Amino acid sequence: MQQAHIIGLGRSGIAAARVLKQQGWQVELSDRATQTSLDALRDSLQQDGITVSLGASLDFNAPHPDLLVVSPGVPWDSPTVLQARDAGIDTLGEMELAWRQLHATPWVGITGTNGKTTTTALTAAIFHQAGLNAPACGNIGHAACELALINPNNPQDLDWVIAEISSYQIEAAATLAPRIGLWTTFTPDHLARHYTLENYYGIKASLLARSQSQIFNGDDPYLRDRASDWPRAHWTSVTGPAALPCDPDQGIYLKKGEVIAFGERVMEIADLKMLGDHNQQNLLMAVGAARLAGIEPEAIAAAVREFPGVPHRLEYLCTHQGVTFINDSKATNYDASLVGLTAVPTPTILIAGGDPKAGDDQAWLGAIAAKAAAVVLIGDAASQFAARLAEVGYTQFEQLETLDQAVPRSLELAHHHGASTVLLSPACASFDQYTSFEQRGDHFRQLCTQLADA
Repeated sequence: MQQAHIIGLGRSGIAAARVLKQQGWQVELSDRATQTSLDALRDSLQQDGITVSLGASLDFNAPHPDLLVVSPGVPWDSPTVLQARDAGIDTLGEMELAWRQLHATPWVGITGTNGKTTTTALTAAIFHQAGLNAPACGNIGHAACELALINPNNPQDLDWVIAEISSYQIEAAATLAPRIGLWTTFTPDHLARHYTLENYYGIKASLLARSQSQIFNGDDPYLRDRASDWPRAHWTSVTGPAALPCDPDQGIYLKKGEVIAFGERVMEIADLKMLGDHNQQNLLMAVGAARLAGIEPEAIAAAVREFPGVPHRLEYLCTHQGVTFINDSKATNYDASLVGLTAVPTPTILIAGGDPKAGDDQAWLGAIAAKAAAVVLIGDAASQFAARLAEVGYTQFEQLETLDQAVPRSLELAHHHGASTVLLSPACASFDQYTSFEQRGDHFRQLCTQLADA
């Protein structure tokens, strides 16, 4: 019997293990974690015939597995993964395993530093409105391998796979080749893992190079400067056809309040409920994918009118005492937080901080000076952010420790400064106080709801 080893007891690792077990593999799943809270999950998997080893990693002194599957959180150049590849073990990520199961189904592959989650959710909503079985997977919706489990004997039941694919997943998915590839934005991020901007670009570019059709954000400066790398690509722009680095009949753009795709009017931009120019750009990407897939404009417009946005990305929570609370917990870097600040009314009260990332903060600091009446700083980054704000002459900030303190204080500051909005847009990862940006955003939502109900 063929043997497979899965590293990582997360959702993607579990899905990969179940797919392989379903296909008759002998499967072992390992994780360095040792929490007793994982015991029930381990017991459940072992009842299904999947061996689970907690507090362990792959043992190269034992017989080698035929296949090694790594979860996205495991670096592709970690010593264990490098040793496995050097040993000739078939080594891949969970997304690549899903592609091997579902390659007969056309994929829309969506990547980018920012914007990919909203674009993925909107694309899936449009495909669903058109009557297609096209679930979202990857970083939202299902783990990719779960789609193979949903249709284990007949993957053709899926009309499309709509996949949000991060750089972590791309580097471990050497053959994944979407029917339609989308690249939303590109700014410095994840450099602690990818080391250089060129390497980060190259990883994402490899996915688009394998895509049959390509759509790029023509308003992204870095991508636009690389337009000559992509002579057959379709491009988008919220500023009109003149801004496209391609024939306008091959692009998707806004003109006089209308969305034009490949020379044809699709819908009015007023149908889009989400805030911000960046969401208009996300819309253009999704519309382009839908039209390439043959979806009619009427279905696209209907889906967009009903689409509320995605949790944790400029998510409206409530209005209390005349102040609107917006959850932008997914803004885990400076550029994403800059987008959030740009989208909300001026003046606003900004809550920022968490687990800090490397990056260029100049534009973000400029937006704070222009948009924020006051900033409440939390988490491990509070002192660092305070120092940077002071360096640029911005003094309206306070350092607190937690969201529990920041939410009521932000309401007080909003009343004091006449601000209509409190925006949680951390510009940081969440791992100093939370397990994920979702947990952080859920806590913020809970605190805001409690405040409004008090």
